[in-house]
Amino acid sequence: MTFVPHPALALTVILPFAAAILNLVSGKRKNLREFFSFAGAVLTFVSVLVLAPKIMGGSILTLHLTQILPGINISFRADGLSLLFAGTSSFLWILAGFYCIGYMRGLSEHAQTRFFVCYSAAVGGAMGAAFAGNFFTLYLFYEIVSVVTYPLVAHHQDAEGYEGGKKYLIYLFFTSKAFLLPAMVIIYIQAGTLEFTSADIVQGIFSGNPSHVLVAISYFLCLFGFAKAGIMPFHNWLPSAMVAPTPVSALLHAVVVVKVGVFSIARVMLSVFGTALLERMGLGIITAYIVSFTIIAASLIAMTQTNLKARLAYSTISQLSYIILGVALLTPSGITGGLFHIVNHAFAKITLFFCAGAIFVATGKKDIRELKGTGYTMPITLAAFGLASLSMIGVPPVSGFVSKWFLAVGTMEAGQIGLLVVLLVSSLLNAGYFVPVLVQAYSGRKETLVDPGYENREKAGLIRFMVIPLLVTALFTLVLGLFPGPLLTLIHTVVN
Repeated sequence: MTFVPHPALALTVILPFAAAILNLVSGKRKNLREFFSFAGAVLTFVSVLVLAPKIMGGSILTLHLTQILPGINISFRADGLSLLFAGTSSFLWILAGFYCIGYMRGLSEHAQTRFFVCYSAAVGGAMGAAFAGNFFTLYLFYEIVSVVTYPLVAHHQDAEGYEGGKKYLIYLFFTSKAFLLPAMVIIYIQAGTLEFTSADIVQGIFSGNPSHVLVAISYFLCLFGFAKAGIMPFHNWLPSAMVAPTPVSALLHAVVVVKVGVFSIARVMLSVFGTALLERMGLGIITAYIVSFTIIAASLIAMTQTNLKARLAYSTISQLSYIILGVALLTPSGITGGLFHIVNHAFAKITLFFCAGAIFVATGKKDIRELKGTGYTMPITLAAFGLASLSMIGVPPVSGFVSKWFLAVGTMEAGQIGLLVVLLVSSLLNAGYFVPVLVQAYSGRKETLVDPGYENREKAGLIRFMVIPLLVTALFTLVLGLFPGPLLTLIHTVVN
């Protein structure tokens, strides 16, 4: 393993913020504004790809920016875990940006400039978190994501939007200030550094004989402090944030916000505490059973929701904990399954939200009980929804099967039959809340779309702007399931 200074790391973080500034400058000139957003997404993804060959070759790229206080630095590093998260987020930003054009114009949404500015800035925060070289830098960009996504959650500027936005800020800022700041102090005192380990995921940054009590306290403060991961009981902000436009929900649930949460937990578990210390203290298995409750409980709640976005929201809460469960198993297969599920969930869940948004723009329908006949009027959209649902359930040959296979093997490696049962039961529950949506959509006869403006928007091509991205993301769940090799190779640079 070699460490290579790489100034271009800063470019990957800067590009989305530059796109946000250009979005702001372009103002109400829609075509120019959307061009800047799309170009920023493409350039960001390309800048991530440029880093890939060296990382895949075993190098860790580094960049030190400045020192805030002794031992408190702003620095970046790029390794396999960084590339996994940054590559997924930047690629999906391209498709999400394309989708946003159809959605925002199709519904004639207000404050579109603000929307695109905050959308781009949120991805910039995610890039900064992905390439954070230490806990402090990770915390800094984690908070940036919280700030710039608030206007997106409260976008409609009505009572419901402000209430959802207020709950969003209270949950995320309370946990980050009350939990993460004390955790950083304890870790710094015990380890003498906040820099992520430069060795491997086994050792962590603690040397000598740290206090097990303080280590455990700091660990659980981190686990619940990164509330974007949606672990119960700090999950309720997520369903409340569903008042936002559907592209924001896709951003929240698939690309940036929740993924920053689970990525941060995975990064801290592997690059701060290390698998050896977590296993020695039994913290990994305790974590696995904690998130198992979230997996089952959120799935049961999802089955009771009749609003499509609300059902998808509780599904997200459940699915995120699969990622943490896998890493918490502290076995090669478990960690592989957890990290693979970051990508699987991103593509499948963004497809599901894209489909929900397309259905709403075309028909005005949000309630699952009103979807009768939409499978015939919107065949491509509902086919994509079905494919993404299969991935969430874990049916071969889509990508969800790969991640759940490794998770199941990981439970066996850890000797945790109880956790294997959790995975099996939760998959049945996944089917229990996804299959009825499809049954309803394909039941009855073809119905007339209720939104009279649909035909005009379809002629303008706006619906197609939404269908193309959701079709691409749905097909990617199939491609990742049939050809998981390249992604597994990247993950093995972390696990090995």
